[in-house]
Amino acid sequence: MDKKPAVEYVQRDYRVRHEARDLRYFQVSIKETDLAIGVDKASYTDRLSVLCKEEILRLRAELENYISIHPEFRTSFKPLPLIPGAPAIASIMSGAAFCAGVGPMAAVAGAIAQAVGEKIKSEVQEVIIENGGDIYLNSQCDRLISVFAGQSIFSHKIALRVRAKQSPIGICTSSGTVGPSISLGQADAVVVLSPHTSLADAAATGAANLVQDTNDLMKAVNFVKAINGVTGVLAIKDDKMAAWGNIEVVGI
Repeated sequence: MDKKPAVEYVQRDYRVRHEARDLRYFQVSIKETDLAIGVDKASYTDRLSVLCKEEILRLRAELENYISIHPEFRTSFKPLPLIPGAPAIASIMSGAAFCAGVGPMAAVAGAIAQAVGEKIKSEVQEVIIENGGDIYLNSQCDRLISVFAGQSIFSHKIALRVRAKQSPIGICTSSGTVGPSISLGQADAVVVLSPHTSLADAAATGAANLVQDTNDLMKAVNFVKAINGVTGVLAIKDDKMAAWGNIEVVGI
């Protein structure tokens, strides 16, 4: 845990380096939720920021109210059955958690990113939402998603090419060496792709938990391969990587 966090990771300076030039970006932050949102320039209006803020407030209120009657939902490292009255956001997180064998909060960033993206999809032609390394992407053109893997030699040197036909898609990253989120492993980065961003988030967490050294990379890959609904994975530790699925790694 003492390897985390460096200032860059907490302040998310990486966002400035990787903004697409054809998109207009804005940020919406409410408590722990900190979204960088890019939309096509033709569709941008100030109304989008208001819509996103309202949706985040709604989602957070529903989740916080549910946690008040089901506190384990916030702290468990294992999947939990829902109790009566669970809101849709909790149900999505719980479903992803059961698929990946992790606690429901492992899916929260991905779930919120996708929910906000779907809220504004009728207002825009393209949208990319990044929530602490977890991305919801709905694009009409191919995109390069840069991979940040801490001190690994691959950090900022490779990217995933995501084809337009794969949209909408979640691209989520978990790390044991980067950022403040809890990980039981020491992976520099495990990136998972899925049409369900909450599932990509949960699966990335579960896979990253398995990586202590480079010998565990295939263990992480095989873990993800067994999860229905996941389309690709890239696992990185030090100077080694392993990948599977519909995933295209390119140098940048």
